[in-house]
Amino acid sequence: MRKNKQYYTRRIHRFLGVFIGIQFFFWTLSGLYFSWTDIDEIHGDHFHQDHMMHMTASNLVDPASLDSTLEILTLELRFVRHQPHYWVNEEKLFNAQTGELKGEITEEEAKEIAKIYIKGDFGIKEAEYLTETGAHHEYRGRPLPAWAIHFDHPENLVAYIDAKSGNFERVRHSSWRWFDFLWMFHTMDYAGRDNFNNLLLRAFSLFGMATIVSGFTLFFMTMKKKKKA
Repeated sequence: MRKNKQYYTRRIHRFLGVFIGIQFFFWTLSGLYFSWTDIDEIHGDHFHQDHMMHMTASNLVDPASLDSTLEILTLELRFVRHQPHYWVNEEKLFNAQTGELKGEITEEEAKEIAKIYIKGDFGIKEAEYLTETGAHHEYRGRPLPAWAIHFDHPENLVAYIDAKSGNFERVRHSSWRWFDFLWMFHTMDYAGRDNFNNLLLRAFSLFGMATIVSGFTLFFMTMKKKKKA
């Protein structure tokens, strides 16, 4: 009877080891990468300009005079290309000194904004206008439409500018893309990369616990057998 229990426990342990071994490898590999990298560099902080991004705000118009038909729910004073603007209801941009409604950020304006925020005098290879992004896109979950400004840089540096608000949203580079790729394996969210509560991760976590338990069970079974012998 004892031999039968050990036999089946060993088979279960072996099967589980093969089944989840590859995923354990990616968990370990991604964990090593995360622990050996500087998260600030992954975020691209070393590419950001470290200075005030605007001039002193003066001669601002009364927000109530912007549009008589506009009901202001939220209002933010922000600086676009060093000029003060009102960002109203998270959808409309007004020049804070003239009261004029600003249209979408043009390609040339997006390039200028990107150059203001990015350190170094890098050339621009191209500007890409984005109206949608997939679940695996590096700009996923951020405001659209947006401009993707591609710099001539060894790390394929890309700055993303919100086309409505003129806000500098994100910078992406090669190290971040490696981090994001390994993050997908770490979370096991192969659909969108950022969901920690997916069923696949929960199932493999349980299988991992079962593998550990079966391993300890085998250890104590063999220990008892050796003592009796």
